[in-house]
Amino acid sequence: MNDSDEGISEAALQAANDVWVVVSRLRRRLTALGGEGGLSPSQASVLRRLGKDGPASASDLAVVERVRPQSIAKIVTALEEAGLVERHPDPGDGRRQLVTLTALGHERRSGDRRARERWLAQALQERGTPEQVEAVISAMALLDEVAQS
Repeated sequence: MNDSDEGISEAALQAANDVWVVVSRLRRRLTALGGEGGLSPSQASVLRRLGKDGPASASDLAVVERVRPQSIAKIVTALEEAGLVERHPDPGDGRRQLVTLTALGHERRSGDRRARERWLAQALQERGTPEQVEAVISAMALLDEVAQS
């Protein structure tokens, strides 16, 4: 342990490291499952963000996605051509347009999430005992509490 770790138990440090590693690995695995049906990772990311955060301007999307405005313009255009998003005037600033999910975009977004959840549920059921699955539920409650603190 170093000076900044003083007062933190070895078990808590190990748990923090394990959570970090497993969450990163699990995120990569869930991303690799696809489900985006022909969307690039960048397009899928914008679709997920709009589904989670709601309407946004292209410039706001570029900032949060950490891409150039020209890149986000191409991504939004491709999603628009696929019928997954549409643009509407910003009610607060008529000079800006907001990108929103269409009904098809919402459907696509929720279908992708359900597919990933089903895969994870199946994997937990196949690899874990009922007690281990219950332990995961308890651990998730603790992690959620930590995340919200």
